[in-house]
Amino acid sequence: MGSLKIENIRKSFGQVDVLKGIDLEVKDGEFVIFVGPSGCGKSTLLRVIAGLEDATSGDILIDGKKVNNTPPAKRGIAMVFQTYALYPHLSVRDNMGLGLKQAGKPSDEIKERIGIASNMLSLGDYLERRPAELSGGQRQRVAIGRAIVREPQLFLFDEPLSNLDAALRVNTRIEIARLHRQLKATMIYVTHDQVEAMTLADKIVVLNRGKIEQVGSPMELYNSPQTVFVAGFIGSPQMNLIDASKLGQSGAKTIGIRPEHIQVSKTSGEWKGSVIHVEHLGADTIIYLQTDFGPLTVRLFGEHNYDVDGVLYATPDAGRTYRFDNDGKIIKG
Repeated sequence: MGSLKIENIRKSFGQVDVLKGIDLEVKDGEFVIFVGPSGCGKSTLLRVIAGLEDATSGDILIDGKKVNNTPPAKRGIAMVFQTYALYPHLSVRDNMGLGLKQAGKPSDEIKERIGIASNMLSLGDYLERRPAELSGGQRQRVAIGRAIVREPQLFLFDEPLSNLDAALRVNTRIEIARLHRQLKATMIYVTHDQVEAMTLADKIVVLNRGKIEQVGSPMELYNSPQTVFVAGFIGSPQMNLIDASKLGQSGAKTIGIRPEHIQVSKTSGEWKGSVIHVEHLGADTIIYLQTDFGPLTVRLFGEHNYDVDGVLYATPDAGRTYRFDNDGKIIKG
């Protein structure tokens, strides 16, 4: 079991309020990802869950048991950090088993757990190597293996892929998703990379300035953002957010339209714009236009050729636009 309940968690450093009343429930076996810009409080919240930081107020419950005063080692958690934190003088085997050895586990049990974890992570051929003899991706797998052997109630990941190059990030992301399916464990994962969030999470928690903006599945957040912040944060390229007054529309402060929900023509359309840049990505073409109401991003599927400084007309899909009020909240209906 590994359910988690966070009740009105607040965390201040001196006069700075970092977490401003966080309430959240995570079900046993869920993969939940915290996302948000730098300084939003996502890593601080993870550290409070882990017990590495004390909450200023509020409660943390793991499997229904309050753990506010429980030390990290007794919370039934295992944490994987951005830095691998491996002992350079120890082999992969000894790095993975050190925590169990310190806990007084029998050698046969340690060997068995290491064997299971190394098979899951394809580390069997590297158990006698030292960290310096491994690639970055292999080192991160060792750090994950060290967490697996502890058989925790909760896995906590703090931006574990940010030190890897793009190809390794994709491969390790797939491995983490596979591990979640195999272990059926509860995982809490912090990242600033929305692609990781969209592809891994059962549930995404979007944080902004120490508060939760919205919680939902990846596609719920993508298709039904409840605030301007979530609308602009989820999606790549990000949603176009346009001052409604510049479009002559009343009853809203901001109009949102995703780049893929706009069509372009060289001859006619709702908005006239000048091409300022084109990105050819193979599967997609991203066009950046300058219009009377500001910049506009258009995403077209496939390869399209348009000249910089050329004129294009853009037409939004009227059924796929979003309207937000003066407080940045979605206007429904």
